[in-house]
Amino acid sequence: MKFSDLIGLVINNLSRRKARVGLTAIGVVIGTGAVVILVSLAIGLQMNANEQLYGIGDLSQIYVMPAYGGEMYMAGPGMGGGGGGSGGSNQDIKLLTNAALEELRAIPGVTVVIPRDYMYANAFISYKKMQGYSGIYGVGTNDLVDFGYETQQGTTALSRSTVVIGYMVAQNFMDPYLRPGQELPPPPDLYDQQIQITLVKYDDQGNEIRKNYSLRVAGVLAESGSEADFSMYLPLDLVKSMNEWSNGTRINYNKTGYNEVIVRVENADRTLEVRDQIIAMGYQANTMLDFVQGINNFYSILQVVLGGVGAIALLVAAIGIANTMAMSILERTREIGLMKAVGATNRDVLSLFLGEAAGIGFIGGLGGVLTGWLLGQMLNVVAVVYLAQQAASQGGIPPSVAVYTPLWLPVFVLAFSTLIGMLSGLYPALRAANMIPVMALKYE
Repeated sequence: MKFSDLIGLVINNLSRRKARVGLTAIGVVIGTGAVVILVSLAIGLQMNANEQLYGIGDLSQIYVMPAYGGEMYMAGPGMGGGGGGSGGSNQDIKLLTNAALEELRAIPGVTVVIPRDYMYANAFISYKKMQGYSGIYGVGTNDLVDFGYETQQGTTALSRSTVVIGYMVAQNFMDPYLRPGQELPPPPDLYDQQIQITLVKYDDQGNEIRKNYSLRVAGVLAESGSEADFSMYLPLDLVKSMNEWSNGTRINYNKTGYNEVIVRVENADRTLEVRDQIIAMGYQANTMLDFVQGINNFYSILQVVLGGVGAIALLVAAIGIANTMAMSILERTREIGLMKAVGATNRDVLSLFLGEAAGIGFIGGLGGVLTGWLLGQMLNVVAVVYLAQQAASQGGIPPSVAVYTPLWLPVFVLAFSTLIGMLSGLYPALRAANMIPVMALKYE
């Protein structure tokens, strides 16, 4: 039997039983539609999460920390300056000394290696009558452009008499002498203004000692959604001198190492490769891509789970196809006998009934794909508007899409529903193919 003849017979036989075929196909429509919309929802959520994560940090940056006894050392304000952390003997510590920086610079693909330290001294920041707070970092570079930062005002260049501040730093300034009921003053415009950093410590007798640093705000960084928005950046040597004054001891980075080193890679595609090399060298290293990978893994699992929920409905529809084909064979037993009597082979009969079962699966799959896509677009409109309102109220990045249907998904679902239909009709088709012509003709 020619393939074109087979297709013609399948279409003709299915059109003779429109009501039964339609009711059976509805089950497939529900199953495939559920798969399309649920998987599309998971993919859309994944895309939104990636958009948010890609906006909160440079994916080409790697944060490298010393390895203390093989454990993660999270440096931060108040946790020791100049790499002078605690825990573990010298044999257990892989320090980030100046020699280590040269090793990191020698890794293929690395463009910039910048040491960073935290100003952990007891201090407060003031501007006129207002006081504020911020994380203060010392960086081993003369220009923050090495981090990929941009400014909305001023410059990214650093000097001992200037400071570059984050987008949100001014929001953290307030008047400590404000009386109850008085209106809060607006955040100050700090660009090109002099601010004071006052260090405070106490001598053995408990007397307070202060040291003031007057710095001009040379630049205000553009909003990035990262830690830079809430940070102040100074030259590393200046922060080192602040920590030395507060501690009363000299800091030698060749002995104690740096708290943290920022490594930038020429291409974000090589970030994980370089990170693995740094870890193999004995240091602790992480990057924003670690979070992106974790999120992607979660949503990949979610896609499988939601697709499985829709597949349950498709399984129920498969049982309906099998039942429809079994009933069809009982009703068409004499027809099968007649086909064999005029020369149809077992293979021809098998192909015919498998084609009809696959046709039901294809019709249902096509309807399910269209239904799922249309429902997804409707949900997309409502969800994007709602999520955009939420982002506007919370200051986040508005989503571009909530439900996304990639091209491969409808194609896969349509092929899968056709295959399910064919498998569902396999047993009834085998029964039809194995009928004895004489017995089939005698069937009442």
